[in-house]
Amino acid sequence: MAFEPPQRLVRALGETAPDRDDWLEKLPEAAHQAVALRELTVERVQMPGGRSSLVVLVRRPDGAPAVLKLAPPRARPESERAALAHWGGLGAVQLLEPFTTKGVLLLERLHPDLSVRSLPEAKALLEAAATLRRLWVEPPAGHPFETVAERTGRQAEAMRASAEADPAVGPLVDAALAAREELLAAPPEQRLLHGTFRQSKVLAGERMPWLAVGPDPVVGECAFDLARLVRDRVEDLIAQPSGAATTRRRVKRLAESLDVDQERLRGWTLFRAVESGVRALRVGRPKDAELLLEFAGWL
Repeated sequence: MAFEPPQRLVRALGETAPDRDDWLEKLPEAAHQAVALRELTVERVQMPGGRSSLVVLVRRPDGAPAVLKLAPPRARPESERAALAHWGGLGAVQLLEPFTTKGVLLLERLHPDLSVRSLPEAKALLEAAATLRRLWVEPPAGHPFETVAERTGRQAEAMRASAEADPAVGPLVDAALAAREELLAAPPEQRLLHGTFRQSKVLAGERMPWLAVGPDPVVGECAFDLARLVRDRVEDLIAQPSGAATTRRRVKRLAESLDVDQERLRGWTLFRAVESGVRALRVGRPKDAELLLEFAGWL
């Protein structure tokens, strides 16, 4: 079978590819090797797939369904492996092998075309929040994970550079950076976080109704993780005449339902929305940037 990467993956990785990166060129051969090593039977490449990895639906030698995932180093697949191993299937997809090949994960098969996002909005938020709560556990001793301070520190540098290049985003960037400084000054209890949680990252399963996939794990406060969920379906929020009020209600509702401080959630939601918005501008996605920055302005 030809392991042709989906165009969605090609475009997304092209936005962040370092110079002379050849991971995509080597991907078909790496996929063939991963399949052969595990004696898997390939069903199909998942389409449109993700933005950071190739996902292949396979069957193991005993016929059991599984998912083979291949990701480049910059997607931090070994960090994902460590987080999935620590969660042990509680709230997240099950890791089927601890380690065989760097950058390759063999995972429990969920229903790849059925996510929480397919539910009505109120129900989707409820189920997503319940799934997220299960993931917030103490990180393992001597953990290998990046911290929220480290990750957002890198992002803050890029945001400052974007503001210098485009002064129009300066006020929002300043507000986001100020919020970050205040939040990091007195962080609450630290937990292992999903890192990139949203409704589309929660898929229907067999052993549990809903399970999280695709973490980019980080250690920090829970409000940071929940912040990305606040802006889910941002295009729908922007289209509503009452979008700003709906957003504020969502912050309040999610904070109360998961025992997170409302102001800390608002602050991290602002930071993450502005960071995503200026990054979208930087890589040439102006429509996405406009939505995200308008949303951030409501906070």
